[in-house]
Amino acid sequence: MAVQLYKPFERLNFSKQSCFLSGEKLQSTEEEIQVFPLWLMQEYQLQDKPFKLLDESMSTYSHMKLPCSSKVYDDAIEPLEKEIRTAFLTGYDSVIQLPELKLFQWIGKMVYGILFNEIRIGMIQQKAKGEEFIFSQSLVHKFGNLHLMLQSLTQAIVFEGNLPWSIRVFKIDAKQDLFNYRDEINTLTFSIAMKDFGIIACLQDNGTNAIYHKDTLTKINIKPLHPAQFEEVCARFFYSNYLFNRLPEYTVIPTHDTVFIEAMPLMGMSNKPLFDSWLNKTYAQVLENFWKPWGVLLFEILKDPENPMSYLFNENKEFLPAHSVDLPS
Repeated sequence: MAVQLYKPFERLNFSKQSCFLSGEKLQSTEEEIQVFPLWLMQEYQLQDKPFKLLDESMSTYSHMKLPCSSKVYDDAIEPLEKEIRTAFLTGYDSVIQLPELKLFQWIGKMVYGILFNEIRIGMIQQKAKGEEFIFSQSLVHKFGNLHLMLQSLTQAIVFEGNLPWSIRVFKIDAKQDLFNYRDEINTLTFSIAMKDFGIIACLQDNGTNAIYHKDTLTKINIKPLHPAQFEEVCARFFYSNYLFNRLPEYTVIPTHDTVFIEAMPLMGMSNKPLFDSWLNKTYAQVLENFWKPWGVLLFEILKDPENPMSYLFNENKEFLPAHSVDLPS
């Protein structure tokens, strides 16, 4: 008998009575986990900090939870959290050694946890209005694939060919331990900065954003980045993933003991480029948001509309060392 996969998006099953990952019925309401792991919240005192949801309502980091069976927690979630916690609290040299799959699973679990809570809130609001909950089929497809890949935590899943994601780890030359987290649920884009490292992830692009930014990544290589430089890289990835215009398809082949997942070619039947046109004005608006901690304003970024301001590269497109970054006073 082939491996059985749980598919909550087929029937939009987001009940708190079922394990988010396996679908098995839970024995009590206490079978749940934090979306943001407890160790991370304790490290940066996040528990009661506000977390804005898509409908503009506010929650808190600690209020975001996922129904999870004791078995899934003991066998999959807890061992992953222990490995990630040890590496993250040690810093860049340990994080860079983590397998990409482990980073994908940890990031994906958090992003899916936020998504799960967003969907439940949307369903409750629509029900209160007596209206049917409408879910875009493209998002059902995309989020369903994310959940499928997350089941690599509990199932023997082999990713063949191109990996479904772009994940990059950067060393940050930080004078103090700053924590910064961002996500964009619709595009499945994620970034986190803490200690002396930062991570950027596009969870379902088949590696195309890393290719799109190949020149930037090559120039950075393993050089440490100023925090403002890392945020600039984030802005580039968040914007390019917004421009990414394909809905990836995957061939899924379950066998009696393993599930094989292979990314299908993105070009398909279209000759259209994989990314829509890059507009400097729009990118600058994204960058302004990422540079808010340093108070860099849009008009400064766009003094030269053809060449938006950069802390990564000089006018000759050469990399600027972290120590040479000159921030506004």
